[in-house]
Amino acid sequence: MTVQQHEETIEPGRHSVRREPNPKPTSTTATRRPPGGWALALMRIGIGFVFLWAFLDKLFGLGYHTTAPQAWLAGGSPTRGYLGHLKAGPLREMFAGWAGAPWADWLFMVGLAGIGLAVMLGIGLRISALTGTLMLLGMWAAEWPPARFGFTGDPTDSTNPVVDYHIIYALALIACAAAYAGHTWGLGRAWERLVRRARWLL
Repeated sequence: MTVQQHEETIEPGRHSVRREPNPKPTSTTATRRPPGGWALALMRIGIGFVFLWAFLDKLFGLGYHTTAPQAWLAGGSPTRGYLGHLKAGPLREMFAGWAGAPWADWLFMVGLAGIGLAVMLGIGLRISALTGTLMLLGMWAAEWPPARFGFTGDPTDSTNPVVDYHIIYALALIACAAAYAGHTWGLGRAWERLVRRARWLL
């Protein structure tokens, strides 16, 4: 039901009041919702699943990037295969020293699971954006996209010296947190009421 508002006009020399209806709002402004919320929700769910799937694949060895014998539950190391075979970069030796370390495995896996679940649920997006960006920047530094050739002289297959998929994922996390993407198709509103006195947990 639409309620019309009226404006009162008093004509000079008369005491009568004439009511004129206000123009009705157009359908585009009254009923149409901007699509940005749905688009951000889709991006949030997608980027969250990227992290969560990486965790599940490394945990169980689902056969995509990690085979069953290499699974963490089978005694494999989630970081040895990645950090132990870096092709280039000034930090290659440092990362190679971390490969297979228990603290690195736990930190990496907890980060993947926590960020993936939080982003998919739409909660804790600020913390997820911060920790996820730090993780992705570390992975960017490990792969070192600016290098065209590795230490053996072979091509690194880098296609962009600055912006690769790690940077895109980080920007997506930041955009989801800044735009409250968890409010659409997520638990963001309920989470906001729960942590209303600790805004940094949003």
